[in-house]
Amino acid sequence: MPPRLLLYTRTADYRHDSIPDAVSAVRAFGGFAVEHTEDPVDLECPLDGFAAVVFLSTSGEVLTPAGRAGLERYTRSGGGFAGVHAAACTEYGWPYYGELLGARFTRHPAYQPGRALVADPGHPATRHLPPAWEFTDEWYDFDRVPDGSARLLLRADETSYDGGGMGADHPLAWCRERGPAGGRVFYTALGHASAAYRDLDFLAHLNGGLKWAARVNQ
Repeated sequence: MPPRLLLYTRTADYRHDSIPDAVSAVRAFGGFAVEHTEDPVDLECPLDGFAAVVFLSTSGEVLTPAGRAGLERYTRSGGGFAGVHAAACTEYGWPYYGELLGARFTRHPAYQPGRALVADPGHPATRHLPPAWEFTDEWYDFDRVPDGSARLLLRADETSYDGGGMGADHPLAWCRERGPAGGRVFYTALGHASAAYRDLDFLAHLNGGLKWAARVNQ
């Protein structure tokens, strides 16, 4: 049986129209048994049978206290976690989630074309990309650059779009292994619009990141 992926898309704040397209795209990747839910009760159940839990454009407070405890227990014990786009706009009231993800969303300029710079071409999420990747998205700003335990994968080139607020060291995608159990965390800020989930480069970026987090073919 292929490794199981729990895909969570509950929203309690802004809801992206692209969520159905994103879910369909992840289901189409292959290599996973994808279980999609928006029911927070499903995060209260034991998560040990999943290779990774994916928060895909979640927003606001989307977990119950029991769900928070379950996700923390799972990730501390070595479970994989991935966040996509608005996952960084999630669970602001739970400090552990910010620590897990590595940074939190603060603002974004208008949706527009720009350029992502590959910081690490050796990772499965980036090895297929050109060094400077032209893309269209919201170009999220964050409250901080992830700490030194993170492996930076993509930077935003703020000279390529209007409204960037982090300067030259502007993270867009990163990953890390954390804790004594070595749980893997992957995050990408990209994926705002439905068009992203038809873009072959973005799909390969996302697929590579999810497989890395879930330890599939790595």
